[in-house]
Amino acid sequence: MTKGGCMYIMGNARPTLYIGVAANLVQRVYQHKHDTVQGFTKKYKLHKLLYYEQFSTIQDAISREKQIKNWKREWKLNLITSKNPQFKDLYSTIT
Repeated sequence: MTKGGCMYIMGNARPTLYIGVAANLVQRVYQHKHDTVQGFTKKYKLHKLLYYEQFSTIQDAISREKQIKNWKREWKLNLITSKNPQFKDLYSTIT
């Protein structure tokens, strides 16, 4: 999954949500899961990949990220449950 870009949502049990973009989703989620980067996901232990979308360009992924970041929390949760109703960690589906 290194071509183009991905918009993704990380979460924890609450779930606290983090929305990001990556050119290499596997590598980026690995970094979140193992707390190799300082920041929000490390502070709140956001280690579960809850949702992702793949795009042909990184610019499209960034546009989608910006759109979803402006959504209400309820809409974000509805988006996740539309594809991942049990809030399972999807990391194993991308590796």
